[in-house]
Amino acid sequence: MSTTVPPADTPAATASDGSEQLLARIIASLEDDKAEDIVTIDLRGRSAMADHMVIASGRNSRQVASIADKLVERLKAQTGRGARIEGKDTGDWVLIDTDEVIVHVFRPEVREFYQLEKMWMPADALASLRADAARDDAGRDGAGRTLAQ
Repeated sequence: MSTTVPPADTPAATASDGSEQLLARIIASLEDDKAEDIVTIDLRGRSAMADHMVIASGRNSRQVASIADKLVERLKAQTGRGARIEGKDTGDWVLIDTDEVIVHVFRPEVREFYQLEKMWMPADALASLRADAARDDAGRDGAGRTLAQ
């Protein structure tokens, strides 16, 4: 499941079709590779570095690197465009830069440490995301497994 943070209320918050289509391709790739806790943050009107930021987690370093590799391969095959990638060697935090969309794939512990969502999300959207996470966690045991109802 992915969570989307709405754009800032500014005139610059009009979406380009290209970045929206690219964002959809990225989310589909992440979901196909079982990335967890996918969050999209609309940066239009808030930052010139990209239109969107996507943050996701992999269960371990190997999955993080694999998610990033497959995403870059799929984007190249689907759009003919490459992406810049950093951090794949360690697999703790991989950044994929497509110009319009910045993707961060983390190991859960590293994501918790850096808390990019907290830095980039509006306060009301962050509170909503935390409430959703608390509801999700209420039905799970300490290892993240869903409890029988």
